[in-house]
Amino acid sequence: MKRVARKLVPSASGCSPSISLSVPAMIPRVEIFMHSRRWSTVMPFSIFAVVLALGVAFAGAQQVPAQHLRKRIVGDYGYWSKNQSPAYSSAQIPFRQLTHINHAGVSFDSNGSLSVPDGFIEPELNDRGHAAGVKVMLLLGGDFAGLETSGAVQTLVDNVAAFAKQYHYDGADIDWEFPVTSADRRFLVELMRLLRQSNRDYVLSIDVPPWGGFGYNLKLLSLSLDYFNIMMYDCAGPWTAHGQLNSPIFWDPHDPAPYECQPGGSAQEAANLFLKKVSAAKLNMGTPFYGYFYTNIKQLFGLCPNSAFTADGECDNAVRTVNYSWVKKRINKDGWQTYYDPIALVPYMLKTNGSDGYITYDDAFSTYYRVWYSDWDRGLGGTFMWSLDADYDGHSQDLLDAMYRATVAAQ
Repeated sequence: MKRVARKLVPSASGCSPSISLSVPAMIPRVEIFMHSRRWSTVMPFSIFAVVLALGVAFAGAQQVPAQHLRKRIVGDYGYWSKNQSPAYSSAQIPFRQLTHINHAGVSFDSNGSLSVPDGFIEPELNDRGHAAGVKVMLLLGGDFAGLETSGAVQTLVDNVAAFAKQYHYDGADIDWEFPVTSADRRFLVELMRLLRQSNRDYVLSIDVPPWGGFGYNLKLLSLSLDYFNIMMYDCAGPWTAHGQLNSPIFWDPHDPAPYECQPGGSAQEAANLFLKKVSAAKLNMGTPFYGYFYTNIKQLFGLCPNSAFTADGECDNAVRTVNYSWVKKRINKDGWQTYYDPIALVPYMLKTNGSDGYITYDDAFSTYYRVWYSDWDRGLGGTFMWSLDADYDGHSQDLLDAMYRATVAAQ
């Protein structure tokens, strides 16, 4: 299940590297290059201090059981990943590095009936999670508009309760991207109120894109929810005309098309938006385990040439979704070079021969810093990712390891 995204920003940049940084030993070795832009005043401290801090933290991170973590680490897990290559199931999940799991795949129709795909039920997931002190929730999407019209919301609530009881789920995570009208806005509040009323012990959350804005009545939703998952990704994709950064930590003002990402186009800005209405303890910052490959541009924030001819004026099928496990094989290999935006603090790749090809992604360095910044600098309640399987290469998970180490850095 991939999230619906919005548009992104371009920033003209040359490709000649001027600053080379070493990275912590625990991060897969990567040559990191910075473009010679002026440092932004929004940075909390210099990149050199970040590298030093990360090196110390990676070297000294201790093992802390999930139930003793002071911050949440929430993982989205799609049932379909069991059938991928390499397969990823409850047998591969490192439960000790998580506090919560959202099990994705169940949906609902306008009458409140649940649709449970073949292969979804995985008793080992709930059993192993609970044995490790991890809460396991249903990640639910569906026909919200139809349910709102039919008035069958109580039927859905009852069906969720019965399913959760039968299969030992601890609650639900609701993914509606996103309510548009005033009626939608009220309906989501009512849905969450009824879910909370049905079981006071549920863990309840919703996934909220920063650009969803009006659709979420954050103050009223807070009365029912344990926390909000801020979808701080999908600033890039087929729906943009420019090669945006997928998930900036800080906003790069050189971006020529800020309207493609704003509001909340960076982790810093998204935190600012939500903290106006929600307590820090009820917020989880999102981090992506995937990125986007723009096949017909050759620079950061480049304009897709086909956008002049597509019906929507965007890149469309010139952009592919790529998991980190795919990206990892190409870091400074096979004609690709990794660069870092020195303001956004996230990597991207260009072709070494100057031909078309631009990849925006997150690595262990940017994942660690986004999590550390969100948890310990901004004081949020935790972080989450889409999705657990996307950085698995058959034997390791670099990004999940980075999330965990950043989470325990100040324990």
